[in-house]
Amino acid sequence: MITGTTRLIGHLGFPTESFKAPLIYNPYFERDGIDAVVVPMGCRSEDYPDFLKLFFRLSNAHGALVTMPHKVTTTGLVDTLSPTAAIAGACNAVRLEPDGRLAGDMFDGEGFVRGVLRKGRKLTGARALVVGAGGVGSAIAASLAKAGVGELGLFDTQGPAAEELGRRLVAHYPALRVTTGSSDPAGFDIVVNATPLGMKPGDPLPLDVTRLPSSALVGEVVMAQEITPFLAAARARGCSVQVGTDMLFEQIPAYLEFFGLPTTTAEDLRAVARLG
Repeated sequence: MITGTTRLIGHLGFPTESFKAPLIYNPYFERDGIDAVVVPMGCRSEDYPDFLKLFFRLSNAHGALVTMPHKVTTTGLVDTLSPTAAIAGACNAVRLEPDGRLAGDMFDGEGFVRGVLRKGRKLTGARALVVGAGGVGSAIAASLAKAGVGELGLFDTQGPAAEELGRRLVAHYPALRVTTGSSDPAGFDIVVNATPLGMKPGDPLPLDVTRLPSSALVGEVVMAQEITPFLAAARARGCSVQVGTDMLFEQIPAYLEFFGLPTTTAEDLRAVARLG
């Protein structure tokens, strides 16, 4: 039931046809009697800077979920930016502060990290390799650094992307050891495919799976299928795996906390979601 007291969370992006967030948040809000609603709002890039400011002038605007193609643009539109969002160079959540300022954060990487921790893996001092230094890879790397990993290996087919990400990480986490230029997973505790490879049939694997240590946890961001060819190959090596949708569901509790709303678990959200 939407009433005059309902807090509005805009889901801002374009186009909106593939948006899943309302099908996860709203059933949860309804079940637990939380007076809030997530509404898809299709906003084209040329209109977005003005629209974001106007949205938060609504008296019942509580926050915004930001998706493609606006995550990068948003970093320059908010008043304060978390270190994670600054490192990632992208922002997917905006909150209205009591003083009227807009605070931005990034939770793609937080979802990945929470999934790893809930599987019983220790991240403090661990060695992690992130293959792909685009938006999602940068967010995961930033959250791994925040979680206390001791070493981060970064690789991207566009070499300068990994090097630039490494510079941003070290600026915020001077004690972190960062290496770039190699996708060899040997010796790493956590290995992440943060590239689009695996979305289409016939895609090559993102790295040489014969070099994966059997003790590694191997994570995926591709959600086209639960067990991608990369994860299947990692499993065959004896590795534990984390599927792409874990990142989606694990980040929602972090969003809820950011927005000051009652939180829950990823399992509960999976159970209540109406994704069909």
